[in-house]
Amino acid sequence: MGKPHVLMIPYPVQGHVIPLMELAQCLAKQSIKITFVNSESTHNLIINSLSGRDILEDRIHLISVPDGLESNDRNVPGKLTEAVYKVMPRKIMELIQEMNISEDEKITCVIADQSLGWAQEVAKNMEIRRAAFLPAAAASLVLGFNIPKLIDDGIIDKEGTPKQNQRFQFAPAMPIMSTSDFVWTRFQNVTMRKLIFDLMVQNNKAVNSADWLICNSTYDLEPGAFTLAPEIVPIGPLLASTGLENSAGHFWTEDSDCLKWLDQQPSYSVIYVAFGSFTVFNKPQFQELALALELINRPFLWVIRPDFTNEGTEAFPEGFLDRVSTRGKLIGWAPQQKVLNHPSTACFLSHCGWNSTIESVSNGVPILCWPYFADQFINQSYICDIWKVGLQFEQDTSETITREEIKNKIDQLLGDNTYKERALHLKELMMSSVRGGKSGKNLNDFIEWINK
Repeated sequence: MGKPHVLMIPYPVQGHVIPLMELAQCLAKQSIKITFVNSESTHNLIINSLSGRDILEDRIHLISVPDGLESNDRNVPGKLTEAVYKVMPRKIMELIQEMNISEDEKITCVIADQSLGWAQEVAKNMEIRRAAFLPAAAASLVLGFNIPKLIDDGIIDKEGTPKQNQRFQFAPAMPIMSTSDFVWTRFQNVTMRKLIFDLMVQNNKAVNSADWLICNSTYDLEPGAFTLAPEIVPIGPLLASTGLENSAGHFWTEDSDCLKWLDQQPSYSVIYVAFGSFTVFNKPQFQELALALELINRPFLWVIRPDFTNEGTEAFPEGFLDRVSTRGKLIGWAPQQKVLNHPSTACFLSHCGWNSTIESVSNGVPILCWPYFADQFINQSYICDIWKVGLQFEQDTSETITREEIKNKIDQLLGDNTYKERALHLKELMMSSVRGGKSGKNLNDFIEWINK
């Protein structure tokens, strides 16, 4: 076989693109040729966020395929799902056929997001070696693999509908799961709920045909999950901070000036607040959070995306920005790994996406959990119930997290050193796993397989 050429295909949302891009950077450092293909709308967001910076240094070729989406369609789950599962498969197949005409460009391996089962089928039909990449916790895939058992045990019916609200664990070291928080049950639209459930079942079958099933996690974080599903191979944490200069694949331009602001703050003092790329707050909840940050009287760095609320600056409580101007820093998007690695950062108020979770524990930073969607509730259970490196908020009778609740949990987290100590212990375990440990060995074995 000639020089390896890997085609990498992420699911086109922020939390899936970033870890696959980090894997791409790891492979490119080993002189493996990488073509990273995004949907057209995702590609444009990434290119715009780079603002002319060539941080990939020509090691990774970024290309796109049409997805048929208008600019506002990305925020409509049904339209995005249709683009991913109906438009992209044919476009990817045509792309591979076109590239394979040239012997120098021929694709020798496809690495695709685990949720894109069709990509495994396309590669298999074209006799190309293939790997499925899981950007989430292994526990989330264990849930998918156990759908038949959930049906047999009477927890859900054959349509995926829970027969009653129920909490359970697959194993003692696994997170506590709730039927009301399953990925598919979180969709309000019944049609979308059924579609996502069916896609998960179909993807499970497609993933079984992959040569490798790799995961951005470690044995130390999820021993129960890897015992139940030994076919999942952890190669994480895939973080730019473990040896890469810059992370890439962001949809918004990072505001690096916040690092200078952090330099001016006392050690272990700053509350870092960020809710990922999807979370949206209504005005009353947004104001409760703002007033809580004012109430705690500590320095805070708050990431507020342009689409975080529908009201823009009108959403802030009257006079809030003036009152917190001397100790609060508000930005549109953060270089998160560098923020979490900064000595001034005390804790992370987070939506508990897997990237944010693994970045936080990799830097020994305790977490305040505010999950919004999908696997974030599984991650919250890991953080609070299994690893015990964070706390979760409780809603009041109107389903609002009040300013008093936020302040009390922040004070509790920062007033008890055991959370920080456990977080630092996890950090050491994770870094050891990468540097000469099981994850490092697994990644090296995977790279050797690509080069064969």
